[in-house]
Amino acid sequence: MTEEAVVHIVDDDEGLRQSLAFLLESVGIQALTYPDAGTFLAEFDPGEPAVVIVDVRMPGMSGFQLQEELTERGYPAPVVFCSAHGDIPMSVRALTRGAVDFLEKPYEQQKILEVVQRQQQQARHRFAVDAERRDVVRRLELLTQREREVLRLVVEGLSSQVVARTLGTSVKTIDVHRARIKAKTGAQSLGALVRDILTHRVEV
Repeated sequence: MTEEAVVHIVDDDEGLRQSLAFLLESVGIQALTYPDAGTFLAEFDPGEPAVVIVDVRMPGMSGFQLQEELTERGYPAPVVFCSAHGDIPMSVRALTRGAVDFLEKPYEQQKILEVVQRQQQQARHRFAVDAERRDVVRRLELLTQREREVLRLVVEGLSSQVVARTLGTSVKTIDVHRARIKAKTGAQSLGALVRDILTHRVEV
C-alpha cells in the first residue's frame, strides 16, 4: 500500500480547522475538514488510509464518542485528539482508549506537522494490516460449516487423526476437507492459512 494517508480534521471551529488544513496542504498533505462528527461519519471513506484529528468538545457527538464509534466499526486510522481545554485526566482518557496523541490548541505548527507525518506512516501500516485481515475473513467465508469445524481443530494444532476422532469420521474424509479448505481459500498451504488466522486473530 503506497497511497499517502489523507488527514481528516473534525472540529466545530471553522477558523481553526481551515488554518490547520492550510498548514498541512502547504507541505503537500491532503486534508479534508468536517464541522462535526456526524458529517465526518457520513462522508469519509473507511477504506482510504487516513489520520483523524478530532476536537474533544463539539456540539452533538463529542470527540470521545466519535472515537468509540470508529473503534466499534473497526476503523484502523490513528486518532489524534485536540482541545483548547486539555488537562491530564482528559489526555489520559483519550490515550487509554486508543488515541495516538493529544494536542492542545492553539497548535504549535512544527509539533503538529511532526505528529501528522509520523502518524501518516503508522496509518499506512495499520490499513495494510487491516486489509490483510479482511482478506482472511473473506476467504474463510467461502468455507462450509463442516470445513470451518475441521479448520478450527487444525488451528488448535490437532492432527488429522485426532480431528477425525473428534468429529467422528475417517482420516481420509478429514484429508479431503483439508484439501478443499486449501483450494477454496487459495492458501499456499494449510500451515500458511493457520498462520494468517493466528496473526490477524481471526475467528474461524
